[in-house]
Amino acid sequence: MAEKRQHHGEKRSAEDAVFLNIPYDEQFTPLFLAYVVGIRAYGLIPRATLEIPGGARRLDRIASLIRSCIYSVHDLSRVEIDPVPPPTPRFNMSFELGLAVAFHWRPRTKHTWFVFETAKWRIQKSLSDLNGTDVYIHEGRVDGVFRELAKAFVRVNRQPTVERMMAIYNRTSDLLPKFMADAGTNDPFQARVFHDVSVYAGELADELAN
Repeated sequence: MAEKRQHHGEKRSAEDAVFLNIPYDEQFTPLFLAYVVGIRAYGLIPRATLEIPGGARRLDRIASLIRSCIYSVHDLSRVEIDPVPPPTPRFNMSFELGLAVAFHWRPRTKHTWFVFETAKWRIQKSLSDLNGTDVYIHEGRVDGVFRELAKAFVRVNRQPTVERMMAIYNRTSDLLPKFMADAGTNDPFQARVFHDVSVYAGELADELAN
């Protein structure tokens, strides 16, 4: 079993932290789990705005969280207009990507960012400023997320197979209802659920890596 970890987090450092910038909606739940599992399989620790407590100045905390991570993963696949009144597109993901790019360009800052999408070529229309940037296309599939993470994190020391990541994913997915019940919620995008999923997936990844 993996080493005992502190509540809300492991022994975190910028050297193993990945800021996870994804849409928080029910349909995205399988890919949410895939990102958390995949990041943990590489021996890295996902961080997300889900961890930010209420009452804090949100933008300051988001910027601080991104700055504390050596990597960031930005999923820009939700570019459609949200039909919930008032119908609007969602800009949070692209805005947080902009913050990560700004930190990447700052002197004496070590930050690498990756962009993921569902549809090939769509980002050339939705965010043409990224033309010339490698975009990782997962096609809305769990195994696609694992395949593309393998391309993004090719220089990370631990290199799990897609098969291993799927094994961790299946066991973690089976326990997701319990994690939500423990947190008293039906929403997987809650801080405690995120924490429990991350720790459990990390323990499985450590076991399978040994």
